[in-house]
Amino acid sequence: MNTRCLFSLLLVLLALPAATNASEYPLTLRSCDREATYSKPPQRAVSHDINMTDMLISLGLRERMVGYTGITGWKAVDPALGEALGDMPELASRYPSLETLLDVDADFFFAGWSYGMHVGGPVTPDTLAPFGIPVYELSESCSRIMAQRSASLDDLYRDLLNLGRIFSVEPRAEQLVAGMREQVAAVRARLADVHDTPSVFLYDSGEDRPGTSGRLGMPQALIEAAGGRNIMDDVAASWTQVNWESVVERNPEYILIVDYGSRTWQQKRDFLLQHPALQTLDAIREQRFIVLSYLQVTPSVVSADAVELIARHLHPQQFAEVRP
Repeated sequence: MNTRCLFSLLLVLLALPAATNASEYPLTLRSCDREATYSKPPQRAVSHDINMTDMLISLGLRERMVGYTGITGWKAVDPALGEALGDMPELASRYPSLETLLDVDADFFFAGWSYGMHVGGPVTPDTLAPFGIPVYELSESCSRIMAQRSASLDDLYRDLLNLGRIFSVEPRAEQLVAGMREQVAAVRARLADVHDTPSVFLYDSGEDRPGTSGRLGMPQALIEAAGGRNIMDDVAASWTQVNWESVVERNPEYILIVDYGSRTWQQKRDFLLQHPALQTLDAIREQRFIVLSYLQVTPSVVSADAVELIARHLHPQQFAEVRP
């Protein structure tokens, strides 16, 4: 067999796994409370917010995106993500309009409820359907429009696998999810003999009333997997506001600060340290703070990293390096 034939055979063999794993269209998947159908792999996708944009980039879909929305109006782009995005345009710094998507001839929109879409708003699955723009909804956000029990890492894994099917890149999605599952399993293995569950309060922002996350937000799943307890786990909400009195009553041992927005995490920490009503909290007296980025506390490809980081703070003795 000559060199040209060998080369041709090699190309055929390399193509076989992709063909075997290719999605079949039309493809119908569950998205929140509806069955969503995708007629072909998107070629002109738009994502909303930093976490969903990072998901598509991590799935190797940069060349099949025409833009993203909803990042710089509230937060900074991580340098690594910024480099990966290159010259891809941000189509709207906050919320996209219908015209935003039509102007770039979008053929797919990845967003969520309160992540770029609002009930009765101009951009929803229903408003985009007549224009042939299918939507996939971030599962964590479904609690805004339907009953949910609690946030789960399994919802995140399913989102990534569904995106793999929608774009016909299942092997990439499966590899990504397998790596995340392995990392979380390793954390849980280290915590196997730990019986205490330190209490954690997530502080997003706000002075008169603190912004936090109840059991329907991703921080619930992250804190739980890290061997802790979200003090707002009885609040049936995702991202919400509570009263300072309820924080004081529950006396968290740790405070998880979300590092994003117009105030630095240091400014948020100093505000908490100086707040007269919080001086009796164990977390304040011991100055036990955990700092995570917006990307880390929302459903994203770095959620497994967030679990490990939280666990290392809550249970440092389980992560002490063994020295010879």
